[in-house]
Amino acid sequence: MNELASDTAMVMAAGMGKRMRPLTASQPKPMVRVAGKPLIDHALDRLADAGVTKAVVNVHYLADALEAHVLERKMPRVTISDERDQLLETGGGLVKAQHELPDPFFCLNSDNIWLDGPASAFHDLSRAWDAEKMDALLLLVPHTGARNFDGKGDFHMDAMGRLIRRRSGRVAPYIYTGIQLVSKRLLRDAPEGPFSTNILWTRAMEEGRLFGVRFTGEWYEVGTPQAIRPTEEALKLG
Repeated sequence: MNELASDTAMVMAAGMGKRMRPLTASQPKPMVRVAGKPLIDHALDRLADAGVTKAVVNVHYLADALEAHVLERKMPRVTISDERDQLLETGGGLVKAQHELPDPFFCLNSDNIWLDGPASAFHDLSRAWDAEKMDALLLLVPHTGARNFDGKGDFHMDAMGRLIRRRSGRVAPYIYTGIQLVSKRLLRDAPEGPFSTNILWTRAMEEGRLFGVRFTGEWYEVGTPQAIRPTEEALKLG
């Protein structure tokens, strides 16, 4: 199996979890349990299984409980990026944590659940990574591999792997899994304060440096309480 492109991942865990209410009234979304363990442990266990040794986890909402939980882990070793004072959104969160991150680094949402295909998600990304051409490489899943998802998709991908966004009113064949491999070049000249990673993706897209790779496994959208049971049932079968 190919080597990993990075030994470090940024795990985005600072959001308010509004779509997961009422389960997030008293706990952060990454601590919501699915199939017997917190969502964030599904993500961190996958990182550990792939050989990623360090994770930077950002915290904001009900941060004490989440911080105490993840700092108990030995693998991957966790460092906290503290956003208690201000929630910085996805892009701002990356900028704040960048001094803890190598080049390149993996980035994933803390509420991701997936079943790997022949290779792990992180090996799929590593195999396709080209630092000379890419500012970010997004792991994408076709609609047939996305469970609990009823949206219109996010991206079109050309034969070289370059991405363009879905046009309004259209359907796009690929859905962003929330997992990517990122060059620190993507973070250059970034805005200050809270902002979305979409701003950085747009610039990379315009420069022909935003790429995607098709995921070889299955991905589960777990954005609402209603998605938990079908996900648990699918995981039993998986």
